[in-house]
Amino acid sequence: MSSNFNDQFSAHAKSYAAARPDYPAELFSYLKTLCNKHELAWDCATGNGQAAKSLAKIFTQVIATDASIEQIQQAQAAKNIEYRQMSAEEPFLQPGSVDLISVAQALHWFDTEAFYKNADSVLCSGGVLAVWSYGLPTISNELDRVVMHLYANILNGYWPAERRIVEEQYANINFPYALIEGVEFHMTRRWSLQQLTDYLASWSAVRRYIDANNSDPMQLVRKELIDAWAMQPEQDVEVRWPMVLKLGKKS
Repeated sequence: MSSNFNDQFSAHAKSYAAARPDYPAELFSYLKTLCNKHELAWDCATGNGQAAKSLAKIFTQVIATDASIEQIQQAQAAKNIEYRQMSAEEPFLQPGSVDLISVAQALHWFDTEAFYKNADSVLCSGGVLAVWSYGLPTISNELDRVVMHLYANILNGYWPAERRIVEEQYANINFPYALIEGVEFHMTRRWSLQQLTDYLASWSAVRRYIDANNSDPMQLVRKELIDAWAMQPEQDVEVRWPMVLKLGKKS
C-alpha cells in the first residue's frame, strides 16, 4: 500500500457506508454499452463497494480495491466481487486483462500520473476508463442555504486541499485518453431529515472539525435544518446531486 495514502474515511467507515447515496443504474447500463467485453472490471478506490455491487451485475468478475481496510470491511459482498486492500497506484493485475476501470468520487486522492500508468497497463485494447464525482446536493432554496453555510462557512479550513478538484468539477484534471462526451447523469434520493443529517455528518471535514474542536459542527446547523425542513410540503424530499463523468477508451 502506498505510503502517501491520504486516509480521510477509515475512522468513520461504518457511518460513511450507511449514509452515502448509490450511483444511478442508468450510469452502469451506459458503461456496459461502451465495453467490448464484460469479463473483468476493476473498481479502484471502491470505498464500501457502492460501484462494485452494480458492476457485479454486468461483469463476470469485479476486483474492488481500496487503501483503507476499514472501508473494505464495510463493503457489500457478492460471489463475483473480490475485495483487496491496495492503492490505486500499485500494479497487481495482468497487463491487458481489464475491460473497465471505474473510479467513483476518488480520483482527487490519487497520484494521477502513477495511476494512469497503472491503468493503461492493465486495460485491454478498447478498454474503458470511467471516472466520476458529484458535488453538493440540491434540495430546496431554504435547505440549500443551510447546507452551503455548513460547507463553506462553518467547515471552511477543514476540507482537505484535494476537495478543490471536486469543486472544480474535475474541469482541470489531466486524462490519459480522448474524452467521450455528451452524456450526463445525476443521483436522486428521497430522504428524511435524519438521512440528510447522517449524510452531512459523514463529510470528512465534519470529522476533522470534531477532532480539532472536540465539538460537533452539526449542532451549529441543527435548528436551521429543522426550520428549513418544516417549510417542505412532504416528510421526505428529493435530494439531487449533479455528477461529472470523464470517460475514455484505450486505443
